[in-house]
Amino acid sequence: MSTLALAARDSSTMLRRNLLHARRYPSLTLNLLLTPIMLLLLFVYIFGDTLGAGLGGGRSEYIAYLVPGLLLMTIGSTVIGTAVSVSNDMTEGIIARFRTMAIHRGSVLVGHVIGSVLQSVMSVVLVGAVAVAIGFRSTDATVLEWLAAFGLLVLFALALTWIAVGMGLVSPNAEAASNNAMPLILLPLLSSAFVPVDAMPGWFQPIAEYQPFTPAIETLRGLLLGSEIGHNGWLAVVWCVGLAVLGYFWSTSTFNRDPK
Repeated sequence: MSTLALAARDSSTMLRRNLLHARRYPSLTLNLLLTPIMLLLLFVYIFGDTLGAGLGGGRSEYIAYLVPGLLLMTIGSTVIGTAVSVSNDMTEGIIARFRTMAIHRGSVLVGHVIGSVLQSVMSVVLVGAVAVAIGFRSTDATVLEWLAAFGLLVLFALALTWIAVGMGLVSPNAEAASNNAMPLILLPLLSSAFVPVDAMPGWFQPIAEYQPFTPAIETLRGLLLGSEIGHNGWLAVVWCVGLAVLGYFWSTSTFNRDPK
């Protein structure tokens, strides 16, 4: 069997293992999903009229503004579970067992990454369904724009997953992994997910504008709602590719390091 075929076979086995874990212990994923869903309901039904008035409309306009940011926040929330899962594997001894077996070494990480991206996509679909149920509509987006939006979500999920894997590998336990990955939830709160960057204090606007989430959010809004994308499109792609490459080399170098 060729090296590529061996890697594909072992990676599919590790993917099945991780998906089975997620199915048997769904509480972690569901708990992480509660944050974006609760924020969606809170901001729409409690603050929607007031914040929508600031955008020149009402609650329906604020739903349209809010949902793209919440979809990306859902990805950040979901991959925290990946950091915890990787940390559990590293601390509970299963990785030491895998190192002694005749399996492709990188398949362990690949299984985690693909499984996390699939879970992120399913989480986005669930939060999107809740958003549609409470009034979100994207009637002007073409099929090509929907495909581009889906591709951006998958690319963003891949980038954050590799970062989360690295966090899980360097964390001494699952609790530390969860704490280390908290910026993946906090960063959307400091972006344009809830209010426009122009409404923020002048000294804070550059921080909100050029962090990873804001360009991706504005690109997603442009694809789904027809707003101006401008330079945010290429910024979002650069951030995603850069984070994915950084996370990949960080994770593989840490994982391949001989344990003490």
